[in-house]
Amino acid sequence: FSAEQEAQALRKAMKGLGTDEDAIIETLTKLNVSQRQQVLITYKSTIGRDLIEDLKSELSGNFENVIIGLMTPTAMYDVHELRRSLKGAGTDEGCLIEILASRTNSEIRRINDNYKIQYGSTLEHDIVSDTSSKFRRVLVSLATGNRDEGTFVDEALAQQDAQCLFEAGEKKWGTDEEQFISILCTRNRCHLLRVFDVYRGIANKDITESIKSEMSGDLEDALLAVVKCMRNKPAYFAERLYKSMKGLGTDDSTLIRVMVSRSEVDMLYIRREFRSMYGKSLHSFIKGDCSGDYRKVLLRLCGG
Repeated sequence: FSAEQEAQALRKAMKGLGTDEDAIIETLTKLNVSQRQQVLITYKSTIGRDLIEDLKSELSGNFENVIIGLMTPTAMYDVHELRRSLKGAGTDEGCLIEILASRTNSEIRRINDNYKIQYGSTLEHDIVSDTSSKFRRVLVSLATGNRDEGTFVDEALAQQDAQCLFEAGEKKWGTDEEQFISILCTRNRCHLLRVFDVYRGIANKDITESIKSEMSGDLEDALLAVVKCMRNKPAYFAERLYKSMKGLGTDDSTLIRVMVSRSEVDMLYIRREFRSMYGKSLHSFIKGDCSGDYRKVLLRLCGG
């Protein structure tokens, strides 16, 4: 890997009349996120221009969004997406849920630090001022990045948690959402998987069915996302991708965000889950749903 060579290749692709989009795709998708950051710095020092500004002036639309996403450091990319969800026209609840439910504690802490530096206010403050009621509580809880990340399963506590969830939901008239929030947003993954097993025995139904029947709207979506991420994160992202493309129209912001943010994390697993869940490859889905350079770059991120 030579940052200088890649920087020159990118400059060449953008210099003069017309843009060589294929060369840009080729160069950026073969590098990883830290190599792309090196290219960014080298481009400025050897060519004396800002690579992001050059890309923005040459590209447009969804293709531009993917490329700029790839050029953004991981935590900053999440920060920009969260900010867009909170401060854009209307709130993009789906994006808030997806990022906060799926990132690890250390990722959430990095997001919080970068958010504060970038925007001068805390992520928590912006969540509180832009969302309401129980949904706000789930997001604030997840945004603290304070989940137990151990692997210890306390059997007695698992029984107690499962019973608590049953009594907070199925067993009573109305729902005590606080119990759901405090258990689902703080316990470690192994412990929760055990809780879900015990819960099925007590309630005779899966925890997801209970959440669906007891809650609605954003709160329901948020708690379901937490459960799905605990069980199988790649399957959660496979479902996000499927829903972004199926039916009429494409939810491009979700499609782009998942493809960019997971391309170096668990894309192989997401592809495998996608195929087993929907009987078609992610590759063929993207191919049928997108076009042009946008399709080309997404297929490169998908691989295979």
